[in-house]
Amino acid sequence: MAVRSDDILEKKEIAGPTMAEQADRHELYEASVQNVEEECRFITNTFKALRGREPQSLREDFCGTASAACHWITLGPERVAIGVDFDPEVLDWGRKNRLSRLTAEEQSRVKLIESDVLDVSTEQVDAVGAMNFSYWIFQTRPLMIQYFSQIREALKDDGLFFLDAFGGYESMEEMKEKTKYENFTYVWDQARYSPVSGEMECHIHFKFPDKSKLKKAFSYTWRLWTLPEIKELLLEAGFRNPTVYWEGTDKDGEGDGVFTPDDRGEADAGWIAYIVAEK
Repeated sequence: MAVRSDDILEKKEIAGPTMAEQADRHELYEASVQNVEEECRFITNTFKALRGREPQSLREDFCGTASAACHWITLGPERVAIGVDFDPEVLDWGRKNRLSRLTAEEQSRVKLIESDVLDVSTEQVDAVGAMNFSYWIFQTRPLMIQYFSQIREALKDDGLFFLDAFGGYESMEEMKEKTKYENFTYVWDQARYSPVSGEMECHIHFKFPDKSKLKKAFSYTWRLWTLPEIKELLLEAGFRNPTVYWEGTDKDGEGDGVFTPDDRGEADAGWIAYIVAEK
């Protein structure tokens, strides 16, 4: 899920439309932030390892463009998916640009719901995913427990809840981090952090080779929750065995994309982990 903000374009005497003016913020987001293929693979493999069967139904909360839900149903003819988001603009984009790529039969197995995740009621599913840290919009323990409790009710008896989280000592810094891609630069901007409340304000900007910029393409106001807090809240909501899956490293010390259960982790400057909780 992304909280919408006005897109601010900077143009520096370039003839014709700038690259920023021609850019699609949702395409840029998916190219730089999301990897729905890996997410769906992790959910599938972890569910099979823990439950001994193939998961068939997925609910994607804060689904945004619903790319994960749309990819999920392509992995098997029995698979179904539900996407939930309260932003009609991003859901409409997903329908036009992601759902439309599927066959009519595949589209019939995807349901997109415009709703607040705290209010929605859906049929029970094998797995619920709340990725890209969007559930951090809930900044108090009562709200987070309310959300987790509702997710537990939305799961089948052997269902699993999948979340992600980030942290490390750099997560509390007010800083910008740039990542270069072939046709643009992704900028993660931790604009504000309050050590008293834990509230942080973050933005995503994009820069282009023609020097144009798409500022505040996405903006978020979150609480920076820690892994022990999240695990404790899951237990309070009735989940069992919340487990952190930590990413391994390659020979150069970089993340290798392989996540395994870990009860310690490492004191990295910045890390991303999965959390899996059992109903």
